[in-house]
Amino acid sequence: MVDVTALGARVASSAVAPLVRRLFVRDGPGAGLVDRPVRISALVSFRSEKRSVTPRDVDRIAAELVRRALASAGPRERPVDATEATAVKEALAHTLARLGEITVEDYEAVGLGPDRFARELRANVPLSPYGLSGDGVLLYERLLHTASLHILNFLTQRSTYVARRQTVQTQQLARLVQAVDVLLERLPSQSAEDAGFEERYADHIADRYGTLTIYGLDAGTREWPLDTAYLSLEATRPQAAGRAGRRDAEYLTVAAEQVLAGQDQVFLRGVAGSGKTTLVQWLAVTAAGRAYDHGLTHLIGRVPFVLPMRRIVRPGAELPFPGDFLRAVGCPVAGEQPPGWVERVLRARRGVLLVDGIDEIAGERRAAARRWLRELVRAFPGNLWLVTSRPSAVPEDWLAAEGFGERVLARMSQDDIATFVRRWHRAAGVEESVGESLLASVRGTSELNQLATNPLMCGMLCALHRDRRGFLPQDRRSLYEAALTMLLERRDRERELHGPDGVRLAYATQVQLLQKLAWWLIRNGRQEMDRAEALQITGRALPALNLADTGDEEVYRALLLRSGLLREPAEGRVDFLHRTFRDYLGARLAVQEMDFDLLVNHAELDDWEDVILLALAHARPREAEYVLRRLADSGHARGTLLAAAGLRYVAEAEPGTRKRVEDGLRTHIPPATFDAAKELAHAGGDLVLGLLPGPEEVDPRTAALVVHTAVGVGSEAALRFLCRFRDHHGSGVQQSLAGAWHLFDRDRYAREILAHLPRQWAVGVSTADDLRTLRSLGGWEHVHVRGAYRVDDLTDLIVAERLAHLTLDFAHPVEGLAWLSAFPGLRSVTVLTDTDTDPAVARQVPDGVKVQLPAPDSFSRPQG
Repeated sequence: MVDVTALGARVASSAVAPLVRRLFVRDGPGAGLVDRPVRISALVSFRSEKRSVTPRDVDRIAAELVRRALASAGPRERPVDATEATAVKEALAHTLARLGEITVEDYEAVGLGPDRFARELRANVPLSPYGLSGDGVLLYERLLHTASLHILNFLTQRSTYVARRQTVQTQQLARLVQAVDVLLERLPSQSAEDAGFEERYADHIADRYGTLTIYGLDAGTREWPLDTAYLSLEATRPQAAGRAGRRDAEYLTVAAEQVLAGQDQVFLRGVAGSGKTTLVQWLAVTAAGRAYDHGLTHLIGRVPFVLPMRRIVRPGAELPFPGDFLRAVGCPVAGEQPPGWVERVLRARRGVLLVDGIDEIAGERRAAARRWLRELVRAFPGNLWLVTSRPSAVPEDWLAAEGFGERVLARMSQDDIATFVRRWHRAAGVEESVGESLLASVRGTSELNQLATNPLMCGMLCALHRDRRGFLPQDRRSLYEAALTMLLERRDRERELHGPDGVRLAYATQVQLLQKLAWWLIRNGRQEMDRAEALQITGRALPALNLADTGDEEVYRALLLRSGLLREPAEGRVDFLHRTFRDYLGARLAVQEMDFDLLVNHAELDDWEDVILLALAHARPREAEYVLRRLADSGHARGTLLAAAGLRYVAEAEPGTRKRVEDGLRTHIPPATFDAAKELAHAGGDLVLGLLPGPEEVDPRTAALVVHTAVGVGSEAALRFLCRFRDHHGSGVQQSLAGAWHLFDRDRYAREILAHLPRQWAVGVSTADDLRTLRSLGGWEHVHVRGAYRVDDLTDLIVAERLAHLTLDFAHPVEGLAWLSAFPGLRSVTVLTDTDTDPAVARQVPDGVKVQLPAPDSFSRPQG
């Protein structure tokens, strides 16, 4: 048996369009110049004086649609027999005949979209007289949806009025037509039971992952719609090998949601709070959504599986087989899935497997996780895989042998920060002026600018700025302390919630209990614990906290419900809402317990990096000096870099200790590779800038590595340092400087850096303001347009005579590339798109322009 989720889509657009056109009269002379919309009933060809197709012909058109759909399945796969096929045809013909009755005007129909327009058509068409089975109804619905899609597309092409008034809908419909053709290849034969479950599962994904939470408001937590909250960050990706004379991969960027567009298997690294889990949610909701106008054709027809590693890796238990995926993550519809459904999805190469948090499982389980991934990838090739981790949890190329390409989630740019802050304040219902005040503080204060590097920190700054009326902490420890005060004490006090669940815990008591839970998790390499373990840890602490007469269950419930930091992700399990709070609280207790040797002995583990740094922030001077000296004398690079990073956290350090750390850091300066440069920037921050050599002290290759390091620091001091290199003639230096624009204040960077560079290097733009800035500089030879764009912006704002090379993240969905004729000096265009789904791109450009359509996992830069 085959389901019409596949059959309805298998009637290709080239076959449907001619049939649909026969339902309507041809435009007469001047029909494209109408100045008002018309009712669809006046356009049909089978009624009144314009009749050229009879009602019998409508029957024939419906019959042809049914015939083509069933013919694509083969005789053994057909879901309906010949008798029911006739009934489907009659029901479809009756529905299409309603085109002559409905009073909807053409532009209104386009605005409805295909789903609602199909419902409008079948509103007064009862199906009971036709005696259709479940599969028959599904076949009817899918064919009606396909016909509706092409009817609306026909209407958008009929007159310039509709095209002019409905530009957005036209673009969406063009994407939908393309999506149908993608579905022809991607959707397999499947039963009605599978199709029905997929719809229920998709609804579950949308409900479960379709919102984020805003914490720290006086009114408590608020749900934040994912489509509003999601911020398109960038992921760096090494350039494809093969560029002569390059020993180190150059890092180029791609929108994070596009990482699976060019490669089926990606291993994505990102620091805590950088947005890895939010990206996983966004990909899951987008793949599960039944809207196909997002332009991400690689997600169309796919089924997402979100697999948080801390949920599916249990002590003493094996990692789950595909059939157990939903049960392992506590999916409420797991019991409804048809036997073998997940395996059928994966064999059809339709899965999007989102494995979140390799770093969140114990080190000894990671080898087993890699074997598990290898076996699944080999058993079910052709699916999309995204695996996430903190940066140093596993070695470089950890999954390279399994075919995974490495990406790193970039820090937020200045524009990203501004976008996030404005969206947060809109979602929270806060006045726009409050958000602008925060942005001014972040831009003008180096310490705040260094804190606002990822969505988590930005969200905390937004909440604290509002809560404290503009007074903001200036360092990471103070930021967490203020957040804890807001979450554990002030929120309930200001809302007059005093002990709503029978017990009210003082702020200090809550912190002590949460610290004990956090430190137990860190020491045991765990991300969550059994509820019984949490009760035992809590119960042992109660006598010392003068709560011996209070039940451990009562105290635990108060912590869970009121702290805002704990949650129960599954029945009988408890964890911290975000790992960074766990690390902060665990570090506090480590200092109280004087576990400094335990901290240093775990310095080589990525899981402990933030714990050690935050412990240094809490330690007294002599304690901090002891840890710094041991790290600096550890003999391994990680300890040296961790000591350098730790200097930024300590309030006081004896000069000899500081010198020892700086001397150790000098052994890594200048960096030998681009990877080392990035690690050095992450560890040393502004400290490393004073140790880096100037442009006159190094050869061109080393100069490029030095610039890469300063770009990675990304602070105001880094911008001042980069100004020293703006007149350097090395191509690597100039290329890095041109590509770093988005990481700094754009106006200032354009004035102080871009204005001094040769115009041939690629500069990325993502907004019309970026284009205006380049125009004010006299134009640019090579422009890289990141993400979606408006053709009018490009043709109006790019200096046409200056443009020689253009890179587009993807071709425009409607206009194609014919508009490139507006640039007389253009010599090459590179389109970073999936050429399998856009085969006509090369034929759309003007004569004389060289077109480069790179392989999915490469980036070809035109040579100037």
